[in-house]
Amino acid sequence: MAVYTEVTAQDLNRLLADFDLGTLVTHKGIEGGIENTNYFVTLKAPDGSEQQYVLTLFEEFTQDEMPFFVELTAWLAERGCPVPAPFKDRDGIALKQLNGRPALLLRRFDGHHVAQQELTPEHCAAIGKALAQLHRAGLDFYMKRQAHRGIFWWRRESQRVAQLLDAEEAELLLREVRLFDELRESDLKLPMGAIHGDLFHDNALFDGTELTAILDVYNAATAYLMYDLAIVANDWCVNPDGTIDASREQALLQAYAAERPFTDDEREAWPQLTRTAAMRFWLSRLIPWLGLEQAGRQTGEMKLKDPAELKRILQFRIEHPSRLP
Repeated sequence: MAVYTEVTAQDLNRLLADFDLGTLVTHKGIEGGIENTNYFVTLKAPDGSEQQYVLTLFEEFTQDEMPFFVELTAWLAERGCPVPAPFKDRDGIALKQLNGRPALLLRRFDGHHVAQQELTPEHCAAIGKALAQLHRAGLDFYMKRQAHRGIFWWRRESQRVAQLLDAEEAELLLREVRLFDELRESDLKLPMGAIHGDLFHDNALFDGTELTAILDVYNAATAYLMYDLAIVANDWCVNPDGTIDASREQALLQAYAAERPFTDDEREAWPQLTRTAAMRFWLSRLIPWLGLEQAGRQTGEMKLKDPAELKRILQFRIEHPSRLP
C-alpha cells in the first residue's frame, strides 16, 4: 500500500455523500506499498461510534477493468473468505471514481503483518488452509480474467530482458519460460479457477497465528490453482539465503491438502510450478532493475527489489525439487 494520489477531506466527503456510513473524522495515507493509493478512513457512524475503513484508489487499472475484482471479492467474502469486499452506496454501487481514479471503500480488518523471518509453520498452515478455501470458493466464480503478468507477458518480456543478461542468466530465464510452455502443452489436467496471484506474506494479517485477512486481491486471475500455491510456498517458506524451510512448506502443503486434496496431475506438475512462480517474480523484478521500466507511478517512487533473491529461490527449486505430501 502507498500514496500516489492525494485525497483531501473535501474529496473524501464528496465520495462519502453517496453512502450511509457516517461522517468523516480523519483520514491518513498508508505508506509502504507498491501499486495503489490507500488511506485509512475513520467515520462517525449514525449511532455515534467510530468505524474504520480503507479507501483504495487504483493507479494502474481503468474503470472498465475493475468489475472483475469488485465481483470476485464480494463473491469470496459471501463464502466466508477473509477478503476486503467493497461497500456499496445507497444505490447499490461499489465502484466509484475519485480524482480520476477508480476507487473502492473497504472494510479495515484487525490484525498485523508478520515479518518474513518471523513466519512459523503455524502461520504457513493458516495461510494454506485459507488459500485452499479461497480456491474452492472461486471454482465456480462466473467471471474470467487473464493475468496481466501471465504467460503472454512473460514470453514477451523474457525475450527483451534476456538481451541484457549474461549468457548463463539468459538461458536460465528462457529455459524456464520454455518449460512452462511444455507443461501447458502436456496431457496433464490441472484444476483452474480464481487465484489470488500475489499472496506474499505482506498481503495477509494475523492475530498471533490466527489469520484475520487476505489483502490486495488485485492480481487475481483465472489460472492454475497450484501456481497460486507455488507463489505462496516460495515466499512464506523461504530462508534468507533462498533455501526453503521444509517444516514451513510441509505445514503449508498439508493444511492446503486437508481442504482441497491434490490430484495426481498436480503432484506431477508441482516441481515445475514452483520454478515457474520463482521465474515470474524474478522477471518482474529484473525489468525495473535493468531500467526497462520506471519503478514508480505518476507521483512517488517505488523502491527497487533485488531480483537476485528470486533467482536464488529458482536455483534452489531446480536443484531440490519440491514434492507434495
